Amino acid sequence: MTTIALTIAGSDPSGGAGIQADLKTFSALGAYGMSVITALTAQSTQGVDAVLAISPEFIEAQFNTLYQDIQIDSVKMGMLMNKEIVATVHHLLKTNPIPTIVLDTVMVAKGGHPLLKSDAVTAIRELLLPLATIITPNLPEAAALLDCDEAKTEDEMQKQGHELLKLGCKAVLMKGGHLPSKESPDYLITHNNIIRMTFPRIQTKNTHGTGCTLSAAIAALLPKNNLEEAIAQAKNYLQGAISHADDLNIGKGIGPTHHFYRWW
Repeated sequence: MTTIALTIAGSDPSGGAGIQADLKTFSALGAYGMSVITALTAQSTQGVDAVLAISPEFIEAQFNTLYQDIQIDSVKMGMLMNKEIVATVHHLLKTNPIPTIVLDTVMVAKGGHPLLKSDAVTAIRELLLPLATIITPNLPEAAALLDCDEAKTEDEMQKQGHELLKLGCKAVLMKGGHLPSKESPDYLITHNNIIRMTFPRIQTKNTHGTGCTLSAAIAALLPKNNLEEAIAQAKNYLQGAISHADDLNIGKGIGPTHHFYRWW
């Protein structure tokens, strides 16, 4: 059976991040993709110019219309923008269970534009982390969720990952891309295990949407694989997408990864 994956996230009209990146990733990895849009953005490879939140009522209408008709195997949450949207998504997932829940704690765009209001961080921590199969924070996002300083070492990454587990999620993928190291180390942390995963850094500026792509890949793969296998496959896919990003030559700023590098 084909995995049916739902993204609940914002729209990126340039196609590199948000629901557009998620849907491309789902398709590339053999999952059928659907979307519930939480926000519209005016953005390009050069940055975000404007953001418009979708009303909680219309977010709920989008979700309910899909849920009443289609069995959903996994959901990936991205840009949720404010506490009202977070509360709405929490209510929907609490009352309409989905087996696999991947939470990408999107807070800031690559160019520095905030994508999550400060009062929503607490709501994500209290409402959504306890529902998540896995969360995928980078180091600034992990620090914001824990209200602490950003991890500067791999030891601190591991400690913060364990602290996030205490907030209720089943697993944490701590992304170490912000560390000043030759490799980019990630840590998959569960209540029973900790696994270090690393890849060489790829020399390219075109990394727009990497967080969206990784979390969407996990959502596409996890229903048919165990957690470690799904993460490993998702990271391999992302590594390839970044490696071929320069082939696209999209825009004047931070370009997207190549979601369909295996085909063209």
